[in-house]
This record gives sequence, structure tokens and C-alpha cells, in this order.
Amino acid sequence: MRTRMTTTDTRITMIITATTTIMPRMTMGMIITTTSIAIIPTITTATSMLMTTNEPVKAGDLAGSEAAALYRLMTWLSPAFPVGGFSYSSGIEWAVEAGDVTDIATLADWLDAMLGDGSGFCDATFLVHAYRAAEAGEDAALNDIAELAAAFVPSRERQLETTSQGRAFIEISRAAWNADGLDAMVAACRTPLVYPVAVGVVAALHGVPLAPTLHAFLHALVSNWISAASRLIPLGQTDSQRVLVKLEAAVAVTANRALNATQDNLGSATFRADLASLRHETQYTRLFRS
Repeated sequence: MRTRMTTTDTRITMIITATTTIMPRMTMGMIITTTSIAIIPTITTATSMLMTTNEPVKAGDLAGSEAAALYRLMTWLSPAFPVGGFSYSSGIEWAVEAGDVTDIATLADWLDAMLGDGSGFCDATFLVHAYRAAEAGEDAALNDIAELAAAFVPSRERQLETTSQGRAFIEISRAAWNADGLDAMVAACRTPLVYPVAVGVVAALHGVPLAPTLHAFLHALVSNWISAASRLIPLGQTDSQRVLVKLEAAVAVTANRALNATQDNLGSATFRADLASLRHETQYTRLFRS
């Protein structure tokens, strides 16, 4: 047994060495042991000792602002964040009922069109412009983009979908993730903030960079569409991931387009998806609200 003691005043290191020797001959069943103690005065310096063999994580491996931004995005755009996205399908439920979406291939094609030529690109562009207006503190510009985004929704159910999620996102942000100026920004808008506008405003006021915010938003949007389709077709978990893989490049392309898009570039060409959203309102059996 070795015990090391270091004191600041005397700086004496005491090493106690205990050895146990079993004598070759035992008397009356007893084992005879010997113990030797050596005291060695030494000059020592105080050092900090780790109680584990693992190396500590260096704080500089991920900058504090980057870690905070990543943490917020993973939280805000997680399926667990209570904005109710699980209850909406964006018209996919009618597309399945009509036979337009039946398997991995048809689902990937449908979502690719919605992402690049439909509501995905439009919502991404609204997020970008809302973010920049909020970041610059331009209340009038934010109000204009909020009104345009609300007017761009093609059906009553899609209006319900995006305004309900936008309102929930703002309310939860106020309660748990509040930021200076958020109330003033929301009050400056004469119309309720739709979901992409709400995400853009909150991210800007928290100082989360625009590009990763946009990419995370589109990933969450596509993931929610796939989740709805997986319950409707139905689709297994592995096949759902295969669809997500197929759309990886499309998400990146759409994000880059939106970052460079002006309001004049806004537009949709997914007429079948818009019809699906309209016809879902009178669909006989429904699992989703849109």
C-alpha cells in the first residue's frame, strides 16, 4: 500500500510501505507479518491531480456562441418543440388518398417539388427576409414581409397550419427563450406571424446565424412531411430515412436559392400540391388538420 501526502508548510512526503510476508512455518494457524515504515523528507511542489484517466474537454473546441446557436436550433426545430407540427400534412394526406403518393419514389418526387418549386422555397425566402429585417431593426420591412407571407398561403387549412405554428413558436419563445426586442418586433406587425417568419425573427434576435437557421428549418420541414407520409402510406422507419437521404441535396439547393432570392423571385408552380391542400378540407376521413 502507498499513501502520498503533500502539505504546503512542511512539504514532507511520507511513503508508508507495508509488506506482508507469509512465514514458511505457521504456529497454531497464525500468519506472521512484518511491516516497515520509511519517512523520507523531500521538497515537493503542489500539483493538481485528476480523478479520472479521461482527458478533459477543452472549452475552445466549440466556441461559446456556436454551441449556443446549435443548441437553440436543435431545440426550436426539434419534433419535440411544441408547435403542433405533427398534426399537419400540408395536403399530403389527400395526395395519398388520391394515389399520387404511394411509395418511396412517388413521395420523394412529391416532396422534391414542394421543396424546390412550392411552399418550401417560398417559406425559406420569407424566413430569410424576416431574419434580415429583424436583425436590422426595420419594423416596417418586417411588417411587409409578414403580410406578404400570410397572403401567400393558398388554402384555409394551410393558413391554419402556418399561423398556428407561428403563434405557438412566438409564445413558447417568449416564455422560455425570450430575447430583447421580441415583443416590440411582434407588436410592429399588423398580421400574425406565420411559422417561417416567426422562426426568422426569433433566430435573428438571438444572434443565431442565418445560413444554419435556414438549413435547419428546411430539414425540419421535410422531416415533418416525411413523418406524416410514414403514417399514411404507411412507410417504415428505414424507408423514411431513405427519403430523407434523397432530399439532402434538394434542401441544400433550396437554402442557397432562398439566401440569394428577392421578393420578386417568390412564386409557386406546384398546382397539384395546392389542389391537394384545398381538397383536403372536404376529405371524408382525415388524420391531419391540413
